[in-house]
Amino acid sequence: MTAQAAPADARQPGTYQWLTRYPKGVDWHQKLTPAPLYQLLDDAVAKFGSRPCTNFLGKVLTYREIAAMVDRAAAGLQKLGVKKGTKVGLFMPNCPTFIVYYFATLKAGGTVVNYNPLYTLEELTFQVKDSETELMVTLDLKLLFDKVEGLMKAGTLKRAIVASFPALLPGAKSVLYKLFKGKDLAHPTKSPVAANIIADADVRKNDGKYQKQAIDPLNDVAVLQYTGGTTGTPKGAMLTHANVNTNCQQGAAWATNLVPGKERVLAALPFFHVFAMTAVMNFAVANGAEIVIMPRFVLDDAMKLIDKNKPTVMPGVPTMFIAMLNHPKLASFDLSSLKFCLSGGAPLPVDVKQKFEKLTGCKLVEGYGLSEASPSVTCNPLDGPVKEGSIGQPLPGTIVSLRDLADPTKEAPQGEKGEICIKGPQVMKGYWKKPEETANQFAGDYLRTGDVGIMDEEGFIFIVDRIKDLIICSGYNVYPRRIEEAIYEHPAVEEVTVIGINDGYRGEAPKAFIKLRAGAKATEDDIRKHLEPKISKIEMPAEIEFRDALPKTMIGKLSKKELKAEEEQRRKAKAK
Repeated sequence: MTAQAAPADARQPGTYQWLTRYPKGVDWHQKLTPAPLYQLLDDAVAKFGSRPCTNFLGKVLTYREIAAMVDRAAAGLQKLGVKKGTKVGLFMPNCPTFIVYYFATLKAGGTVVNYNPLYTLEELTFQVKDSETELMVTLDLKLLFDKVEGLMKAGTLKRAIVASFPALLPGAKSVLYKLFKGKDLAHPTKSPVAANIIADADVRKNDGKYQKQAIDPLNDVAVLQYTGGTTGTPKGAMLTHANVNTNCQQGAAWATNLVPGKERVLAALPFFHVFAMTAVMNFAVANGAEIVIMPRFVLDDAMKLIDKNKPTVMPGVPTMFIAMLNHPKLASFDLSSLKFCLSGGAPLPVDVKQKFEKLTGCKLVEGYGLSEASPSVTCNPLDGPVKEGSIGQPLPGTIVSLRDLADPTKEAPQGEKGEICIKGPQVMKGYWKKPEETANQFAGDYLRTGDVGIMDEEGFIFIVDRIKDLIICSGYNVYPRRIEEAIYEHPAVEEVTVIGINDGYRGEAPKAFIKLRAGAKATEDDIRKHLEPKISKIEMPAEIEFRDALPKTMIGKLSKKELKAEEEQRRKAKAK
């Protein structure tokens, strides 16, 4: 569908429930213009060129300075052969280099492939091969470079661009880092694959005159965003320039209390994650905001940054806001600069919202989205009713339809449970090289989410169940099947089932139930050691329980239902 305006089948005002009580100052029917994604940066430079763009550990660069770096990187990428459709991987924590190569790749005509810096070599290998990533951009930190080097040694990856981490720091910090943390730095020039490594400084050694590419925003893929979808097998959601750009326009329309060119955004969520890519990085650029960048969220550092740098916007996951409220020295920090905080990734407890708003004076609202929708779909109003447990109302130009659980081609009756399905300009083009999975993910032209919800008469949506067995841990999607497959590789394991259990801090966490082979022995420690190289820390089971037998269905399939019921009973008993 086109991203030109509200969807083509938009009915007359008042016929969608949410229009009966839509937020003041937000027009659901507003025009949403498809445009190349890099235009967000070009527009910001034109309006706010001298304003700070990035603030990384004290080193500040203006929009004009970042734009010059982007143009030189785009020209350098083109000299390396990047053209329309070339896949360029970004493999690094939050830093200005990420922003530079993100926009440079788009300007060169390429497609960005986001990589989680915590991925194991096994996970990286799959994604590089599946996405056909030709070039990876990373930093000279050993933790990252060693994995990239491993990919290149194996012949999985052809070439890499390596940027200097110390060069990103202010003068004195840069010198001190090299002096005291030199052991954390890699030496790419001494690598056995050095011939295929290009220094970021060399890539950008040019006049910045790149060859402008003709971008078709509605069809050209800007980002391949990998997601487990409903199965846990990673798939690349093809997000077009229009998908991501219009999602930024939708977010900007919702944030009615922000002033372009006057805001500061705390970037504590990782840019490689679709939520931060759109709601932090691109949202900030679209608003000409200063991006106060954290390489990763560390509670003490975040509190000090808010106190010192006075950010006005902070997107986060509930665990971040809970951690801030529970900081032992909370009273010694001034958090009053915050005026808009967006929570996503997991349900936001109402008491957390109320306490945080009382403490800071800011608006903390919960939104909902998924990778396949760039990601934002719904949000709660900044002003107006707060309905406990609601994910809010659809963003401008977005239609949310609840579909019959037995037949997704039919709408569920008003007030009854249905699968949340979405239509809007932010919905992906499809899954990369997976036409069958793409077809299964849609009911007509509505994207199926796998979440079961109820919509009230004012268009507020409440998630009541999940069709999939997805575990949402600190805002990240964790797939039981991935963990199960990794555990099955242990020779002592006969059967395993992984479910999500309640976790006061992370929302949910995985728990593994294991039946060992007859005569075999393994401890919890043995299983954890086996899993360490195979799965990320976020996927590591919080609990491992050994059983003589695991529950099964009538046809002998392992069943999670009984285990979930047991855990729920245990949780209720503890709460009494």
